Amino acid sequence: MPTVTASARTDAGLACELRTSVMRLRRRLAYERHPDNSLSISLMAVLGWLFRTADGMTLGDLARAEKVQPPSMTRTVAALEQAGHVLRRPHHTDGRQSVITLTEQGRELVLADRQRRDAWLARLLADLSPAERQVLRATAPILDRLSQAD
Repeated sequence: MPTVTASARTDAGLACELRTSVMRLRRRLAYERHPDNSLSISLMAVLGWLFRTADGMTLGDLARAEKVQPPSMTRTVAALEQAGHVLRRPHHTDGRQSVITLTEQGRELVLADRQRRDAWLARLLADLSPAERQVLRATAPILDRLSQAD
């Protein structure tokens, strides 16, 4: 297991090392995308949110989730809709809103992309010790919580 550097002993040092490591891993995961996938990371992020929600999401919900302005999300969803990855349907209680859901094509794209990245990461995890994998199991929910903090 790598040793903790002196800078990681402070919160500021830990923040720096964590930022660097997470950014490198993010770039590498972006590189490991499915070769047939031409969508940007931003578009795939929206598909990922919709993949996790069976009932779909409103444009406002998607904008808040991705921390972008509603007009930006409107353009993003329009591009995904034009490509056949999402559908808009009227909101069941609020006629001013639409609910966005994945099409089967969008679902297949997300699954293919995730399977490729997960396989790459699983190969790397297999080379870690059981103790290192346990540390990552404990760390993953914390990283997720940090990624969603305001």
